Amino acid sequence: MTLPCSETTGRSEFASFSDTMGRRKLPDLYCAPFPLYTVKVHPETGLVVTAGGGGASKTGIKNGVHFLGLELVGGRHSATLLHSHDTDTRATMNLALGGDVIAAGQDGTCSLMRFKQCSKKDGHKATAREEGGDGKQTAPRRRGGHRRAEAGGDEAETRDETPQMSVEAVGEVCSDRSPTDPLQKCVRFSADLSLLLTGGADGHVRVWEYPAMKEKLDFKAHDGEIEDLDISPDNKQIVTVGRDFACCVWSNDQLVVGLSWHDNMPHITDKMYRYQACRFAKVEDQSDALRLYTVQIPHKRDRRPPPCYLTKWDGRNFLPLLTKPCGSEVISCLAVSDSGTFLGLGTVTGSVSIYIAFSLQSLYYVQEAHGIVVTDLAFLPDSPKGRGILGDNEAALLSVAVDSRCKMHVLPHRGSFPVWLLLLLCALVVVCVVLFLQHTFPGFI
Repeated sequence: MTLPCSETTGRSEFASFSDTMGRRKLPDLYCAPFPLYTVKVHPETGLVVTAGGGGASKTGIKNGVHFLGLELVGGRHSATLLHSHDTDTRATMNLALGGDVIAAGQDGTCSLMRFKQCSKKDGHKATAREEGGDGKQTAPRRRGGHRRAEAGGDEAETRDETPQMSVEAVGEVCSDRSPTDPLQKCVRFSADLSLLLTGGADGHVRVWEYPAMKEKLDFKAHDGEIEDLDISPDNKQIVTVGRDFACCVWSNDQLVVGLSWHDNMPHITDKMYRYQACRFAKVEDQSDALRLYTVQIPHKRDRRPPPCYLTKWDGRNFLPLLTKPCGSEVISCLAVSDSGTFLGLGTVTGSVSIYIAFSLQSLYYVQEAHGIVVTDLAFLPDSPKGRGILGDNEAALLSVAVDSRCKMHVLPHRGSFPVWLLLLLCALVVVCVVLFLQHTFPGFI
């Protein structure tokens, strides 16, 4: 992918067009029959995995994991429901993908599910098994024709030639031990898929050796809920953020450092803001460099809300490199592109924005793209399948929200201004000025 900028040059070849976006109606990529809380894109297949539900309450709202086929047709993205996996009475609040395994946060447990696409013949067999089984796994009915998945239906038809999915449970571990209302808040696989990490409402980080799922670490990281966590690509550091105003760097279960983002901002006191999200990211053209990005949101809501902040850190020594305000809408979630070039932000009021990582400059913004809080974001992966779906665009970001909608946000490719054309224009300007002076003042030259 041709990228617009580099941290080494400090130049941006993008002309920011976020100011021209603002409030506008974005079409739905997909609408589920339940609130959506999480979304991920499988790098190898391009499948979109999104999940949510109504929980254990008897409201008639189902709980499930939906698998969507994503296509780029005529320059427009479209999604087809390939499979709907029923999760019974438990809504999936967060998930991570590790190869063909989903680690799903459901109440106080982390449920592991393996999925695969079947051939047409295998798909018919899987459907027959499911219809005669316990009903926990639902394959969309297939008829002679086909239609796109539509809002309000939880059994959308698919094309006969579309490969069906099979999903099987492969394990489950307790990821939160709160005495009342246990809840897993976040989950991450390590880059080499050797570890699985979870953060709970009880403030504990739990690390399992994967795929054996043998518990390796269990330590109290925060007083109160853990909001987010991430692990460095070399598995040496874990970063956690909690509701106790702290952002901590850990080596195994030992605290390395507590981060402070506002040391050079005397007007901000310790309890004015709390950390909301954190993500490690690589740096373009710098294989040994690593960045950490964090989001800080106001602790209290005011009539005139103060801005939220984005901070970029050196991911090796954890010194702050740059902090920028990112609007007064409270940030709810953060995503980073595989290349480390783009950041995605969602807000509690439904807005979505894309920032360029090296300067924390806003490139894209749609106010209230969703009708309510944005719960998760995912960039299309930097893989052969992902680049094929991306088309002639620099980046594409998926967003899901409690309004049951999944939307696509596309950042069009914007090439640099050719240097030769710039020099030609300068030469033409000089010639025109000389001719004008000679005409106005005869004998000037």
